[in-house]
Formats: sequence, C-alpha cells, structure tokens
Amino acid sequence: MTTPDSASSLAALEARLAQDLDYLGFPGRQWMPVRQVAGEAMVDVAVIGGGQAGLAASVALAQQGIRTVVFDRSPEGHEGPWATTARMETLRSPKELTGPALGLPALTFRAWFEAQFGREAWAAMDKIPRLQWMDYLAWYRRVMKVDVRNDTAVTGIRPLPDGTAVRLDLRTPAGVASVLARRVVLATGRDGLGGPAVPAFVNALPRSQWAHSSDAMDYGRLAGLRVGVIGAGSSAMDSAATALEAGAKSVELLIRRADLPRVNKSKGAGVPGLTQGHFDLPDALKWRIRHYINVANVPPPHGSTLRVSAFPNAFFNFGCPVLSIAPRGTAMRVTTPKGDFEFDFLIVSTGFKVDWPNRPEFDAIAPHVRTWKDRFVPPPGDEDQELADSPDLGPVFEFQQRVAGNCPGLARIHCFCYPAALSHGTVSGDIPAISDGARRLANGIASLFYREDFDHHFANLEAYSEPELFGDEWVPAPPPGERT
Repeated sequence: MTTPDSASSLAALEARLAQDLDYLGFPGRQWMPVRQVAGEAMVDVAVIGGGQAGLAASVALAQQGIRTVVFDRSPEGHEGPWATTARMETLRSPKELTGPALGLPALTFRAWFEAQFGREAWAAMDKIPRLQWMDYLAWYRRVMKVDVRNDTAVTGIRPLPDGTAVRLDLRTPAGVASVLARRVVLATGRDGLGGPAVPAFVNALPRSQWAHSSDAMDYGRLAGLRVGVIGAGSSAMDSAATALEAGAKSVELLIRRADLPRVNKSKGAGVPGLTQGHFDLPDALKWRIRHYINVANVPPPHGSTLRVSAFPNAFFNFGCPVLSIAPRGTAMRVTTPKGDFEFDFLIVSTGFKVDWPNRPEFDAIAPHVRTWKDRFVPPPGDEDQELADSPDLGPVFEFQQRVAGNCPGLARIHCFCYPAALSHGTVSGDIPAISDGARRLANGIASLFYREDFDHHFANLEAYSEPELFGDEWVPAPPPGERT
C-alpha cells in the first residue's frame, strides 16, 4: 500500500536520479559518426527485446554515448514474461540484488520501492512481487528515456552482403518496414534463439488439450478439470499452483526424478570472479561448470513448492516419466512406470531449447552460426545437448561464422540472451549479474565502433584546433647575460 506522500517521494527520487545522471555526464557525449548505406541512414545499435536485458543494454550503451533503438513485439507494459506468461507470485532472486541499476543507487528497485512504500515495508518484504517488478521496469524505462518501439515484431535479420550493416525487417502497427543497423543486440530472453522444448509424446494429443508452461493461457479454463503437469522445476510448480488456484479438480505432478533436488548449485557459483572471469576460462572448464549445474538441476523455490502442497488435491508423483499418451475423447490416458493417469488437460514444463527453425526471423543467419558442437567434444559421459547447441560467442557476445567468409556481417549481431551462458556465464538475462553483462556488452561495442571508425576519429584528432593557450600567458625570458 502506498503512503500518502508516495507520489512526492517518487518525484524526489527521480530528481535525485536526474542529478546523479547529470553529475556522471549521462547520457554520454555523442561521438559516433552518422553512417549511411546508399543514402539510407543507419541506427547505431538496434536492440531486439524491451525486457530487463534490452533496457539494461540500451542504458549501458547510452552511458557510452551510443544511440540505440529498442524493438519489442509486445504492447507497452507487457515486455518480457512478467505480466504475461510468468506465474510465480514473487521473483526467485533475493530482493537485495541490484539488477539492471548499472551502479546507480537511485535506479535500484529498492530505491523505487522505498520511495513509495517506505523502509519498514522493504524490511518486511521477503521477495519482490512479480507484477511489482514489471512496474519497476516500466519506471526504469521512463526515467532513463529508453527509446522502445512497441508492437513491432522483427521478422527478418539479414546482414548485408558486404558485411557493413544488418537489415531488420519489421512488422509494425503501420505495416511492414525495415531499418539498417550497424550492430544488433538480441535481448530476447530465456527462449532467445528458439522456443519451448516440447517432448514428442504430446504429438499424440490435439493442441487444445495441452500447453507448455510458457504459453500465454487463461488458467481459468482448467476449473473442474483433472490436470497433469510434467516436470518439477520452478515453472512446473508455478503452473501447478496457478491451476489449483483456478479451481482445477486435481493436479498430478509427474516427476521423472526419484526426488527433488534440495540445493540450488547455481547460487554457489555466484561470485564476482566467475561473473567477470567465465569468458576467459578454458573451454573444458566452461563446459564443466555449466554441465555440473545442469545435471545437479535447480530445485523449485521453497515458497513455490509450498504454494502447491498447500492444496489437498495436489499430488507429487516421483519416478514417473511419461512412457506414452493415448487420447480418450476429450481426455487422455498417460502411462508411467507407476501406473496410468487420466487427465483432461496436460501442462508440459520442460524448459527451452535452441531451435532455429522455430524462429523464422533467424533464417538468413542460422546456417552460419558456429555452435559449441562445431568445435568442442566433451569428455565421455558429459554430453549435454543444451550446451552443444549453444552459440560459440566472441568476447562481445557476437556470433561467429561456422565457415569463415560465408556470412559477412554475422559478427555484427550480439547474442545478449540466455543461450550466451556457456560462452559468457549467466550475465545476459538473469537479475544477479545483468548490469555486469550490459557493461561488458556496451564497452565492447564501443571499442569495436572506435576501431571500425578509426580514420574518422583520427581525422577529427588532426582537425581539432581549440587552443588551450593563446601565447599571452607568459613573457619570454631574455638570455641570462642580458638580464638586469
């Protein structure tokens, strides 16, 4: 609940932030030359995705004096999963993490929250409510003046044949359009290069009888139904709880493992040394740590699990991988090693995967992107399809060509989304290190631009003529023998 003077307190915070930005010289001084191709002006950097990663990337680039335009296919206020497909009650990250604030205390969620609700409310909060995080990101976008073009879908990403720029095909409210960008940042989230990992057994069902946990869906339609949930991760718990709260007759969680993992191993990796040093690790060590975390599996949050188990009609079935599914009219029979289950609806919470064919906007570049499986063979027993499919990225998150020369300009596209985790660590989407990743991206792009435009900047150096001294600041001394 807001305090009576919350509006004035928020205004005071915004004034404080504006002063901090002024002290820091934000946005950075414009230094980029305006470039054109055949008379068509180019955007410095086009960012695809206006969620937290896209916002952080855009602001970090603005700190470097680099102009960006952000494109997002969703309406304003619905960027990312928070107000659409996410179903957790609160974020899973500790509330103290500074997220996309980029080192600015007045830009943190905590500052925004306390300005409206007070310090006592902050102290009483366990974790950040999901929709409140979305409200914070909307405020972040407004106060940082991020140029986001909503309701704009990128339908094609095509590097020019000479490698000088990337053309984006767009579908906008006004119709189709295109834009040229010198560089492109893919801030496209957890499913950034693909989509849901859907098990083959759902092919036995009509699409109306199942959903992936990431699908936008009205869970009210599950009232009175027998619901099966495949999986036991965070999104499985969130989906199961949402179905139960919507009045499902029963929810059966079919869990392949014999037990739930107890420890979130990825938290144990969250130290500055890894955040800053993952990219510089040898390939074998990068694979080792990411594979270990994948195999250990991340447990669902304590609160999310209790949210499900609070219902007497929720059932946790361990050692229950799906063997087959047979439609039964408007229902289905699901066979497992523990027996058969009858469901009216099935939710598969089986994560995401790199799936280029699922994203036609990548058709022009997908055959040319080098992946880890193209050049790295893990030790026997450490095979991992998710890691093998991950793009093999350069130091600025840039794609690299599978065959040199086959796709000039591919390196102008920077993968600042979850599939970058094997190359760079989890700095391109998750809240804990998103500012570190955004700074790395922006600093690297600034360096690439300077190198590319060196002749322009050197010419500016040569032409620079503002005098520091005017010649009247001193009187030349006479030789020592002539002095009186």
